Amino acid sequence: MQNLYLIGFIILLIALILVSKLYLNSQNSNNSKIEIESGKKMEFEINKKESEWKEILNPLEYNVLREKGTERPFTGEYNLHFEDGAYNCRACGNYLFSSQTKFESHCGWPSFYDVEDTKSIRLIEDKSYGMIRTEVVCAKCGGHLGHVFNDGPAPTGLRYCINSVSIKFKTDTTNTSKE
Repeated sequence: MQNLYLIGFIILLIALILVSKLYLNSQNSNNSKIEIESGKKMEFEINKKESEWKEILNPLEYNVLREKGTERPFTGEYNLHFEDGAYNCRACGNYLFSSQTKFESHCGWPSFYDVEDTKSIRLIEDKSYGMIRTEVVCAKCGGHLGHVFNDGPAPTGLRYCINSVSIKFKTDTTNTSKE
C-alpha cells in the first residue's frame, strides 16, 4: 500500500512539474511579431562607457536603465498619467510607446499593450530571481525598460510593464525620434 502512495506521489510531482513548465512557457510566448533573444551578446547603436551614463542619468535612472533595477510600484510619475503624446527612452530619446496604447493595469507601473514599432525595443529572456520573464530593453541604447507579460488587453494580449524612470513623456509627437 505504501508503494502505491509513493508511486501516486511521484506521478503527481511529475504532473506538477510539467504543468508549471507549460505555464511558464505560455507566460513567455508573446505574440509572434516579436522575437525573444537569449544567450548572445547584444550590440546597440549607442555605446557609451558606464562613466558617461553616470554623467547623463541620475542615480535612480542609472540603477534602472543600466543596472536592470526597478522603481517601487505605485511611485513612478507615469503610473497614472494619461495625457496624449509619446513615451521615449529616457536615456537616448528613442520613441517607444504611444499614449494610445497605455492602459491602467493596477500593477503599479505604466503599462502599454503595444510598442510604437517592434524595432524600437528588444526582448531578452530573463531568468533572474528564480523566475522566467521577458525583459524589454531599448533597441537603440540597451537601456532596461521593464518586462512584458501576456496578460494584457486586446488586441495584442500583452502588457509591457515599464518603469516610469526609464521613459520620458512628450506631448509633441512631431519631434519624436523614430530612428
